[in-house]
Amino acid sequence: MVVGDFPIETDTLVIGAGPGGYVAAIRAAQLGQKVTIVEKGTLGGVCLNVGCIPSKALINAGHRFENAKHSEDMGIKAENVTVDFTKVQEWKASVVNKLTGGVQGLLKGNKVDIVKGEAYFVDSNSVRVMDENSAQTYTFKNAILATGSRPIELPTFKYTDRVINSTGALALKEVPKKLVVIGGGYIGTELGTAYANFGTEVVILEGGDEILPGFEKQMSSLVKRNLKKKGNVEIHTNALAKGVEEKSDGVTVTFEVKGEEKTVDADYVLVTVGRRPNTDELGLEQVGVELTDRGS
Repeated sequence: MVVGDFPIETDTLVIGAGPGGYVAAIRAAQLGQKVTIVEKGTLGGVCLNVGCIPSKALINAGHRFENAKHSEDMGIKAENVTVDFTKVQEWKASVVNKLTGGVQGLLKGNKVDIVKGEAYFVDSNSVRVMDENSAQTYTFKNAILATGSRPIELPTFKYTDRVINSTGALALKEVPKKLVVIGGGYIGTELGTAYANFGTEVVILEGGDEILPGFEKQMSSLVKRNLKKKGNVEIHTNALAKGVEEKSDGVTVTFEVKGEEKTVDADYVLVTVGRRPNTDELGLEQVGVELTDRGS
């Protein structure tokens, strides 16, 4: 490992180049500070790469497909409408690449130093940034943490090729014939809807009384009603997902509703039961920051 001999000084160090981090870095630079931003992945963070933006791209493509098939009442008829999902994914990737490239351009244009690697606090005024080949110490006056989050993994639903999280759902190479979604929050509902628009049969298992918990009841009821109108979405509330049996070509999910145990076969099971902050490997204990069990 190549180790930097002397610390590099900066006014403000930003850890994480997602929407929170890169905007903060740009603003600090505009205010006259010397700014360094550290990112271990791709610029743009979860939102631009494996979250909001690719999700909206898939939803948009799904709406186009749905509209092409069902516009007869407007006098528009189309026959033999098909989906080339490889092309859909290529288009989605092009949208993401344009935006992440834009983030890089904004950072460089505002003279923000971009450093690739993982940051670990040494003390309250310095971090060690490491990648596969090197390590360098940076000292700072101010530090901004914008490290984002990652999907929560359930002990009974360990991630595999067939048991996937939101990142895996956005990277599928084909439109599944059937998809089970565990968790009817905004992520599960959004991705379930995206694939339902492409023709996937979707089964949503939500542990609470309604999908989209935390939202106004009128909104969740409207979404639920529209999903049922599609004809290929099945929603189970107060449902407890108990386990999964993985096969070479799919999964069998076991769940319980009103004391009755049921099973459902599908191509994939998408687990969307929340996200956890990426704060556990930063060395925050070195600077006296105490975290809750949830990492916040």
